[in-house]
Amino acid sequence: MDFNLSKEQELLRDGLGKFLATRYDLEKSRAAAKTGPGWQPDIWSGFANELGILGAALPEDVGGIGGGPVEIMVIAEALGHALVVEPYVDTVVVAGGLLQRAGGPVATSLLEKIVEGNAVVALAAAEASSGENWQDVSTIAERGGDGWVLRGSKIVAMSAPLATHLLVTARTDDGMSLFVVELDGATAGIKTHPYRTVDDRRAADIVFDGLTLPGEALLGEEGQAWPSIATSRDEGAAAVCSEAVGCMRKVLSDTVEYAKQRHQFGQPIGSFQALQHRMVDMYMELEQAVAAVYLTVLKLDSEPEIRARAVSAAKATVGRAARFIGQQAVQLHGGMGMTEELAIGHYFKRLTAAQFEFGSTDYHVGRYAELTT
Repeated sequence: MDFNLSKEQELLRDGLGKFLATRYDLEKSRAAAKTGPGWQPDIWSGFANELGILGAALPEDVGGIGGGPVEIMVIAEALGHALVVEPYVDTVVVAGGLLQRAGGPVATSLLEKIVEGNAVVALAAAEASSGENWQDVSTIAERGGDGWVLRGSKIVAMSAPLATHLLVTARTDDGMSLFVVELDGATAGIKTHPYRTVDDRRAADIVFDGLTLPGEALLGEEGQAWPSIATSRDEGAAAVCSEAVGCMRKVLSDTVEYAKQRHQFGQPIGSFQALQHRMVDMYMELEQAVAAVYLTVLKLDSEPEIRARAVSAAKATVGRAARFIGQQAVQLHGGMGMTEELAIGHYFKRLTAAQFEFGSTDYHVGRYAELTT
């Protein structure tokens, strides 16, 4: 089986890598995440207008390039390597996939805005009462005249504080449905509690208390949203796995370089066999994670059960690798490993958080076991 990238995919990878190396400063991005708006809008604009990566995996009829899972893998890994906090996975992969499958004029218009860099879309699906089971929805949407009235609450809606639009799951008479909420000017009936996560991302808990929506806010067919939600959750998990691989490549590289430079007892600590063994173990975990991601990317367009099994295998494998590599890197750097000044500490936090996005490691181990029995 050929795992080599095409020339176009190599150009995409190299162009994005050069952009991030010259334009994406880690110190500046952390400052924006901690004290500013939570991201850098000029970088997002560059993604859209200079690189075109926001449309790389979206259809040509909305201004995209028409790529697929491999393009997403390439982009997400590069973003992870540079520790980018801008909401690519949430907006392009998850929301973009949901909007494509929903179809219709509202979804098409929003996809065009995403490609142009003029819209940031976040999914609000998790609820406190259901935990990691997104299919268990307590938020309700009732008919109200020609529109809908939304009541309920969502938790940990990633990128919601940055978003121009929300995609919200809600229970209707016919089952789970998906609604789009335009946040510009939406004040009555919605309350948000934004916060910064441990890895310097932005999220929010949201309460809907009689939020009125127009009839066209319903995306797709009423009561038929779950298959699309399940697909997008798996696509998001695969993209986060690719992002984590990019993080782990950087962490391993920095750790090896540090071991060459740090001297103890008159010689580099990298010359000590015990530490060499630990770095080899880190490398082996990374290679297993890479293989699992490749398998998942090849299976994303398969039947739901095959796709879900491959995604859960990758999420469990990458989760284990992220934990091991992150912890070993911090230990090998000593006390410096968790300081704000050193990049390793920031990467460690991102790798820790990635283990829980779109289903925790334990969740996916359990799902894999169910799908293979």
